[in-house]
Amino acid sequence: MSEVPEVRPPVVTPVRVVIALCLLAPFVAMLWVGSYAKTDPAFIGIPFFYWYQMLWVLISTALTMTAYKLWQRDQRARASQKGGAPE
Repeated sequence: MSEVPEVRPPVVTPVRVVIALCLLAPFVAMLWVGSYAKTDPAFIGIPFFYWYQMLWVLISTALTMTAYKLWQRDQRARASQKGGAPE
């Protein structure tokens, strides 16, 4: 008797690529120091170097939360395709 192999959904999906980009963006932004190593434009007297980094704290929070919600949705979708509970 010949068994049909189980068809698995692809590991790399568009949703997972978006998740990776959401998590990678803050690292790229902070490691590329040459893009923000300057004092102008100042914001309410705070040099660009400082307020840019503080802005990325908020942006990173939003991107991490987005990645987490997308991951949850992806896991629920994969579990429903399998017909079982999420792992």
